Amino acid sequence: MQALAIQSPHAAATDAPRWHRVCRLAELTDSWGEAALVGGRQVALFRVGADDVFAVAQADPATHAHVMARGIVGSRGHAPTIASPLHKEVYNLATGECFGAPDLALGTYRVRVVDGVVEVAL
Repeated sequence: MQALAIQSPHAAATDAPRWHRVCRLAELTDSWGEAALVGGRQVALFRVGADDVFAVAQADPATHAHVMARGIVGSRGHAPTIASPLHKEVYNLATGECFGAPDLALGTYRVRVVDGVVEVAL
């Protein structure tokens, strides 16, 4: 007999991401990473261009060292990327996909800018 999963009408509220105010957009420099402690997690923030901001895990997927904010920002086609400062693996900032090693993936977080303030969802 197969068990049925019944979702409570209140489950959506508990599963919803919590938005954390991190910094002002103006405090982020284009193509430069900044590390932040967000809800107890180390997050690397990257501003790319005038308005695009990406948030990824600060931990390098290959070594688990917290260094991704010091990576090199670039692009592959139209996809913004970050290269790990340790092994130079290149990751898509939007999806976390690793271009050189498909078994590696960089954690990503949703980001929004509200009234000039960067917010990250955990």
